[in-house]
Amino acid sequence: MIMPLKTSGFRFFKILKCSLFALWVFSLLGLLACSEKKTDASKARKEREVPVTVSTVAEKTVPVQLTAIGNVEAYATVSVKSRVIGELKQVHFREGQDVAQGALLFTIDQVPFEADLKKAQANLAQHEALAQKAGLDLKRYSELIQKDYISRDQYDQALTNLESLKAQMKADQAAVETSRLQLNYCSIRAPISGRTGALLVNPGNQIKANDDTKNLVVINQVQPVYVSFSLPEQNLAELKKYSVSGKLKVKAFISSEEEHPEEGLLTFIDNTVDRTTGTFRVKGTFANKGKRLWPGQFVNVVLALFSQPNTIVVPSQAVQTGMEGSFIFVVKPDQKVEHRPVEVGRSLDGQTIIAKGLKAGEMVVTDGQFQLVPGTKVQIKKGMEGKGAVRK
Repeated sequence: MIMPLKTSGFRFFKILKCSLFALWVFSLLGLLACSEKKTDASKARKEREVPVTVSTVAEKTVPVQLTAIGNVEAYATVSVKSRVIGELKQVHFREGQDVAQGALLFTIDQVPFEADLKKAQANLAQHEALAQKAGLDLKRYSELIQKDYISRDQYDQALTNLESLKAQMKADQAAVETSRLQLNYCSIRAPISGRTGALLVNPGNQIKANDDTKNLVVINQVQPVYVSFSLPEQNLAELKKYSVSGKLKVKAFISSEEEHPEEGLLTFIDNTVDRTTGTFRVKGTFANKGKRLWPGQFVNVVLALFSQPNTIVVPSQAVQTGMEGSFIFVVKPDQKVEHRPVEVGRSLDGQTIIAKGLKAGEMVVTDGQFQLVPGTKVQIKKGMEGKGAVRK
């Protein structure tokens, strides 16, 4: 009974061993088949022509620039107030109208001030007449005192009376000038040339003099204008260096796709770096001849520092990022692509500076990179070759 059991167990393990060996052989064959399929797929992928868009690498002089978001500021802002108390009689402009310096804006009721002026003039005339009489009296007294017909006190009194009237005449003259000035203040004129804002007080209202709580209208000077923006403090030394030789050019783009930006000059660098933001404030002055820049408006600012000659540039979409850094697919003469590591610099207007890795005249892929591996053959789409231009 014992011998058959041993024989049966031996056969079982022998069969199991053979089965495992067969399973290992089949698995190995499967892996080899998959590897061959992957190799064939990779080979087929390389041999298949992939349609791509390309651009020729350019070498040119490129402006080195700083970019920021700027805010347009009025060159000057004036809150128009009244210098006299009275009723607002008339408004001589339309809201939002351009006005020249000295243009009549408002008229305050002039009647009370005309009366004050007449009163001051009458007082002056009265004291002029009295002074004239006092002068004649003094002349007569000077003759009488020589003959001892009057006392010295009488003569001194006549002299004092004349001097007092002369002083009163000066006060009257000042009162006349003040009244005339107050009357002139009834006509409120534009202190600067610019554009008016909303009318803040309507005719018929009583106006206070120099009321800090109530303006009549606000005028903004918009020719020229400022564009204010902030830059990181890391750019301060560079900006100071290049601004010494002259005023730097600033461009303001109202929209990202604008081809004709407003041009101005850098005119102000703040004397303090903001410790909370690590930035410093600068301003550019723009002539704004077309009045396209408006106070409060946000614009894209480009500040040109200097021009960098013999620079290699490619369209920014040609630059790819991988595990080992930036790279570009370069199309070789046999129409196969090469995976080329590159060192990138600044980007500007859709173009990227290549500091290392490319030469002028080489052809790079700008669209279709996701279908490529090193060695893939490509087919260049007709009419889709970029120029790689950088706006100067």
